[in-house]
Amino acid sequence: MFSTKTYTTRRAQLKKKIDNGVILLLGNNDAPMNYTDNTYHYRQDSTFLYYFGLEQPELAAVIDIDENKEIIFGNDFTLDEIVWMGPQQTMKQKAEKVGVKVTKPADELETFLKDAIGKKRKIHFIPQYRHDNMLKFQKLLGIDANKINDYSSISLIKAITEQRSVKSKEEIAEIENAISISYEMQTGAMSYAKPGMMEREIAGFIAGLASSMGNGIAFPIIFSRNGQTLHNHFHGNILKEGDIVVNDSGAESDEHYASDITRTFPVSGKFTAQQREIYQIVLDANLAGIKGVKPGISFREVHFKSALVIAEGLKALGFMKGSMKEAVKAGAHALFFPHGLGHLLGLDVHDLENFGENNFGYDENVKRSTQFGSKSLRFARILKPGIVLTIEPGIYFIPELIDKWKAEKKFTEYINYPKVESYKKFGGIRIEDDVVVTNTGSRVLGIPIPKTIDEVEAAASEKI
Repeated sequence: MFSTKTYTTRRAQLKKKIDNGVILLLGNNDAPMNYTDNTYHYRQDSTFLYYFGLEQPELAAVIDIDENKEIIFGNDFTLDEIVWMGPQQTMKQKAEKVGVKVTKPADELETFLKDAIGKKRKIHFIPQYRHDNMLKFQKLLGIDANKINDYSSISLIKAITEQRSVKSKEEIAEIENAISISYEMQTGAMSYAKPGMMEREIAGFIAGLASSMGNGIAFPIIFSRNGQTLHNHFHGNILKEGDIVVNDSGAESDEHYASDITRTFPVSGKFTAQQREIYQIVLDANLAGIKGVKPGISFREVHFKSALVIAEGLKALGFMKGSMKEAVKAGAHALFFPHGLGHLLGLDVHDLENFGENNFGYDENVKRSTQFGSKSLRFARILKPGIVLTIEPGIYFIPELIDKWKAEKKFTEYINYPKVESYKKFGGIRIEDDVVVTNTGSRVLGIPIPKTIDEVEAAASEKI
């Protein structure tokens, strides 16, 4: 937990952005795996954490703008619960740690809101992603659970996303703490993976590192020899001599801030000549993206700078032809690079995405593309100091996509399909770092993790 001042300052800043009414924030509840007392690992809602810092299930909070009051609703532990869970602080004691003076039992929230609604006061709330909370909103506000997000407060969404998108020094320090765990996860995987092992052995190993050093993994681990599948959560393949594997994984720090690092490495310790060529192009695109990040330009512009590096590199190897500027403008590069360059990072690995990408990643000046590949760019807005995001270009040979585009004779003026056909079993390569926008450019966060060909081969050759 951060200092009391951190939470009181955050709430004070938010109150300045909302003219009137009541801000209602629900925390998350325990989610049963197969019966009530056997639950999934608990994770508090990130917005609730940001403003109120408490990790206990079944909490709610209101910020009363009109009366300048803050209340946390939640119940003290009963004696029966203490028998099972051990001694617990009271709600009042917990609330004092985050600068809230008033607490009330959970069942008084409904009465409070009915009174506010009766007085025709505006209830501001954010979009919900958990169905149990949607049902709770239905009970509290009388809105159909299936339509609750249609009534979320645009002004509150904009205020929170503006505030949370710019990270403080203490938040950046937490992200770097998470990256220090990623260092162990990435280098550990490189030295542990060997031909003959199953992917799940390495995925389980690095998940254990995340749990032993922090709050576990920040998202389901992507560890696969089939790197052409962008979000491949299957870990049942046996690693073979000559394979390259994509390790896209991240950890949560003690304060729940995420890291998100990807490295691609050779299982046997050495890249083949073909793998080295493609890897170097992706690395060049990664470095170009990092160099391109600076305040005052749109992240979409940075995305296309990296895409052009990929296209030019593939042209030099004979996969593409013609004008690469025109090819990228037309979207031909997306056969090999079908996703966005990166996303915001913070309390969530895809920070703020529960608010809807168009609510924070785009605005009236930066509209979302409808073009394949480019439309998957999650954040495209103008960059400013304090924004933390990922830079993760990749090159993938996706057989199904290649077959489709070839059959449609799509972009034949830019794509050399006979050459591409010969690489349909290649797989994919992605390289990802986490960066913060500075006053003059960007800084790669955390301890450097092996990334050049020589560094990766050295790390992957030192087997444990």
